[in-house]
Amino acid sequence: MSNHQHAVALPVVVLISGNGSNLQAIIDAVQHDDLPVEIRAVISSRPDAYGLERARAANISTEVVDHRAFNNRAEYEDELQTSIDQHQPALIVLAGYMRILGNAFVNHYQGRMLNIHPSLLPAFPGLNTHQRALDANVAKHGASIHFVTNELDGGPVILQSSVPLLPNDDAQSLAKRVYRQEHQIYPLAIRWFAEGRLSTTAGNVHFDQKPLTHPIQYSDIR
Repeated sequence: MSNHQHAVALPVVVLISGNGSNLQAIIDAVQHDDLPVEIRAVISSRPDAYGLERARAANISTEVVDHRAFNNRAEYEDELQTSIDQHQPALIVLAGYMRILGNAFVNHYQGRMLNIHPSLLPAFPGLNTHQRALDANVAKHGASIHFVTNELDGGPVILQSSVPLLPNDDAQSLAKRVYRQEHQIYPLAIRWFAEGRLSTTAGNVHFDQKPLTHPIQYSDIR
């Protein structure tokens, strides 16, 4: 990375709980100079998350704040917030982070916390989205990037990418195709934020200084 890019890199902290494939997509984008961010830390809610190995392999600082070590969610989130804030991030990226976050925590990072969800929100918030999409026999399924608010998977959606459901799909084959889309759109949305093209205030998203009235579709821009 050139010094010029490094100087303007947006400081980011990534939260994970598992495999970290979206984290890997973000790391790869940074290493290819497609993404002007500096990942200051990867923090996992689980000590055995494979994403920690991915971060170490990229020489990124790692921490574990294990929710099971705390008496209640408030204590856990206090510790997590302390860990995050040491790194002074301008953006928090949830990448397969599986804890539901409390209001005080979410409010603290309002407007600077992104999440990815494996469905075309508002369809299928919560878990098991691929099987639920199959059960509902929808024509298309996909992934959404959204700002985090106090409503579970309910914050304003920025960017979506969709895949068709195929006749022979099962949850695994569908998930694989959705993952590929996730790995394209998450670095892109982070780049928009880092470049100042994306912002949110009071639940309204602005993209290139204009109100975003509906999610950007990846198929329209690639």
